Parts: sequence; structure tokens; C-alpha cells
Amino acid sequence: MFTDRRIERHQLPYFLRVFNSHTDKPIGYLGNVSEDGLMLISQLPMMIGAEFILRLKIPVSEGSPQVIDLRACCLWCHEDATPHHYDAGFCLQRAPPEYGQLVEALKQYFSFQSLPASA
Repeated sequence: MFTDRRIERHQLPYFLRVFNSHTDKPIGYLGNVSEDGLMLISQLPMMIGAEFILRLKIPVSEGSPQVIDLRACCLWCHEDATPHHYDAGFCLQRAPPEYGQLVEALKQYFSFQSLPASA
């Protein structure tokens, strides 16, 4: 069955780890991102309807990673095609500007940019 998506998503398998903000323990990886949400790939199913405080640790060239905390609600969760893995979709609530900057940077990094035509 084909499902239309309202928002373009950018696939990021096993690129960035996602942590529980309270315990700082890893809970999975970003699967894809959009301005309003994200998909988490984890080894445990997520509780649908529950609110989570997720933490992203963005590598920087020097020093400690940049930390982005996100308040998110799990909208759905199902078993991934990979055995013992689960995909969960989250809607973000008041994402900080740093998250929008990350989404934009990832879009540019993973997109093919057309070069300007020479005259």
C-alpha cells in the first residue's frame, strides 16, 4: 500500500545516536528527520503516546559535542525489516533552533546540489 507523505524526509541510518536526556543512555539512532519530527531506530519498542525527552549529541571539530534536547511524543512504533529492531515516529514539541539548523545542515550534506550553469 502506498502512503503519501506531507513532509520530505531525509534518511540517516546509523548516523547519529539518540540518548535518553534523563539518563544519558543511548536508546537508538536517527532514521530520518524533518522539521517537525524524526524517526528513531532502536532495539526496543517505544510506547505510543508517551512523551520523551530525547538528546542528540552533535560532533563538533573541537571539544565536547553540541547537545540538543528535544521533547517529543511517540506517534507510532513497529518492527523494522531488520530483526530485533523497531522504528518509531516522533512529533517534536517546540524544537529548539539548533534542531532546525541540524535538519538544514543534514539536508545540504545528503542532497545533490546542482552546479550553476556556466555561460
